[in-house]
Amino acid sequence: MLTGEIEKPWKSKNNSQLRLAYWITYAAAAFGIVAGAMRCFFGWRNVPRIGNLCLVMEDEFDTLNLDIWSRDVDLGGFGNGEFEMATESSTNSFVKDGKLYILPTLTSDVIGQDAIFNGYTYNLTGCTNEKWQACGVVSNSTTGVVVNPVQSARLTTRTSHNIQFGKVEVKAKIPRGDWIWPAIWMLPVDNAYGIWPMSGEIDLMEARGNDPSYPKQGRNVVRGSLNWGPMTQFNSGWKTYGWRAMRRGSFDQDFHTYSMEWDENFIRIYVDNRLHYMLALTIKESFWDRGDYPQVVNNGSDYIVLSDPWVNGTIAAPFDKPFYLILNVAVGGTSGWFPDGYGGKPWLDGSLTAMSDFAKKQSDWYSTWPQGSQIDDRALIVESVRMWEKC
Repeated sequence: MLTGEIEKPWKSKNNSQLRLAYWITYAAAAFGIVAGAMRCFFGWRNVPRIGNLCLVMEDEFDTLNLDIWSRDVDLGGFGNGEFEMATESSTNSFVKDGKLYILPTLTSDVIGQDAIFNGYTYNLTGCTNEKWQACGVVSNSTTGVVVNPVQSARLTTRTSHNIQFGKVEVKAKIPRGDWIWPAIWMLPVDNAYGIWPMSGEIDLMEARGNDPSYPKQGRNVVRGSLNWGPMTQFNSGWKTYGWRAMRRGSFDQDFHTYSMEWDENFIRIYVDNRLHYMLALTIKESFWDRGDYPQVVNNGSDYIVLSDPWVNGTIAAPFDKPFYLILNVAVGGTSGWFPDGYGGKPWLDGSLTAMSDFAKKQSDWYSTWPQGSQIDDRALIVESVRMWEKC
């Protein structure tokens, strides 16, 4: 049984120091909320915006509309030493269930494995390249020349739709498989400032189909970039690129929207929403000044004075001309996209027999490509494409 008076702290006088501590805590919290809200507001207000946009093209792929899309048909490697040939075949590019598929397949399934390496003359049907070297090949085991071991596709809007400042959205799922290289990108309609990279290149999305454990960014990473420079050996794309990594999962498991917004003052490349940007570039100086190029360079045979190819353009040059859209799936290549010495890469970029070395290891890399009922998972699958131009 309790005896004596029971303490009743709620009847005691308030401690002034305790009251002050409460007020300070609440005031600090309120200040933090207000400061955060102001930062969000001014940050939102200062995000560059294009303004009014007019829809130029929309495709949800009820069919493969060849009035919109044209196929580049070529086995010359597209400047990257790629190991696939881009065909006009409906095996490699087709529409199914309201989606576009760009699907890489084996050339050996068509002409046999032996023909890849020796004594076979392959002429690419429907070749769109004027250079005969990009339209046919004769395999020779002595010289190491092989028929491109993979067949794929490359679709463009070059002859139908382009934009000069605006927005592009492509909802797509990337492929799975070692050394597969999907890309959603843009090139200038006319090389107004000269050959690549003088007239620029805009990459909305590039990725690698390799496993996320691949040490040079596998399919859990997508990249966006700009390529530009005053001559071929001076591509300054390493100054204007970025990526988005997925901490759990990878980009081949679901569809994502790859977007680019672009005008005279900024270029923003992002995935799904503006907060997930890969590149956000405010154009406050010319690309010539941004490049910080030397005055004199060696072009391989002589020393030449390097001059600004964009001197007659705007501050956004070379990104101030009309660009068209490209969707493609490449495989391998010797451009450095797959760096030497990583992930069991079965070829060296500098080798004269790089494609042959890759083809000889077909059983290794092909085993990582989805097959059978899962074959579609090796494709770039596109659900929709939209292009707007600044009004």
